[in-house]
Amino acid sequence: MITRRAFLKSLSLATGMPEAATFISLSAGTAKSILVPKQIKAFCIDFNWVYANGTMKFAPPGHWADASPEEHVRWYEDLGANVIQTFAVSCNGYAWYRHGFVPPQPGLMHDFLPDMVKLGHNKGMLVMGYFCVGANSKWGKEHPDLSYGAPFTPHIPFTDKYLDYLCKSMEDAIQKTGMDGYMIDWVWNPSEKLRENGWLPAEQKLFTQLTGRPFPKNRRPTGEEKLEYERKAINRCWARIKESRDRTNAKCILWLSVNNLANPTLHNSPMLKQVNWVMNESPDTNLYRLGKKMIGAQTRMLQNIVGWPAHNAEKFLADPKNRALDLYGFAMPRANSLPLPIEEYLSKPVNDFTKQGIFSINDRNIAALARFYRGLPL
Repeated sequence: MITRRAFLKSLSLATGMPEAATFISLSAGTAKSILVPKQIKAFCIDFNWVYANGTMKFAPPGHWADASPEEHVRWYEDLGANVIQTFAVSCNGYAWYRHGFVPPQPGLMHDFLPDMVKLGHNKGMLVMGYFCVGANSKWGKEHPDLSYGAPFTPHIPFTDKYLDYLCKSMEDAIQKTGMDGYMIDWVWNPSEKLRENGWLPAEQKLFTQLTGRPFPKNRRPTGEEKLEYERKAINRCWARIKESRDRTNAKCILWLSVNNLANPTLHNSPMLKQVNWVMNESPDTNLYRLGKKMIGAQTRMLQNIVGWPAHNAEKFLADPKNRALDLYGFAMPRANSLPLPIEEYLSKPVNDFTKQGIFSINDRNIAALARFYRGLPL
């Protein structure tokens, strides 16, 4: 049986090390430079979600609090990733680092994000945090007047008080963790379903604040009025996030994940033009092409190929025109806070990952992605 040491040595020989020469050094205004790869090969072991009682839910506070930074960085290194996307604050509203503005995950055994940054940098990898903009269970439960409860969907109007909290959270993480940047996700207004019983008074007030018009007396803005308000809410939210980042560390990479680039609230948004990286989370490559038309000249476009049931990483990577793209994948971890070991993903053909269950599709796609990231034949 091949040892782990021999296995990893064979991978190093297969991939070669000249790729490091394609890295571009970019001053971060800190003691350590940010290394931006010529081709982004990113992945996220996703702490946001758990599968319980037949449904996907936000992971409760403290879930995976015993995760080992050393084991996680080793897994990303074995995968062949050059960008680690992990967490500053996950959807449950608790932080993955200690002594911050946001309370840490209960029982957090390691100073997880700062340790990931140090270890990742030692391996020449970018390490990115994460903030869910439109959902935060902790905020929703503590501010019932400013949130439509705490469901597992976007539920927070972008009021002044919430944006103050969000931006302070981001500034704190930039200052205390050393992360190279952070993904912002779910930059969406609350869903219409959550407003079925009427808009929150706080959001009605925000509607007037942003549009300059009284909230409709029938408590239902027209489609045109709602679109105008929601576009303005997103644009203002983005302006606050960017201003906050620029003030704290302008070299910190802002990375936007979008699950539907055709959503009219984002059409030609300043956010798409000004953010550093935009990612099409969806397997629909038409949305990737749409995003390319709306992003700024300096913005990099990524395509996600692991994480949704409809993704097929092997088929995607078999197309030569896709192999030079900036890429990403994500997967919910198993009980030990990790996916399968990379040795296991490479120990058998991709199509042999056919077992049924919540992990099977991601396992198949990770097996394909690992081969591509490591420079091995599909």
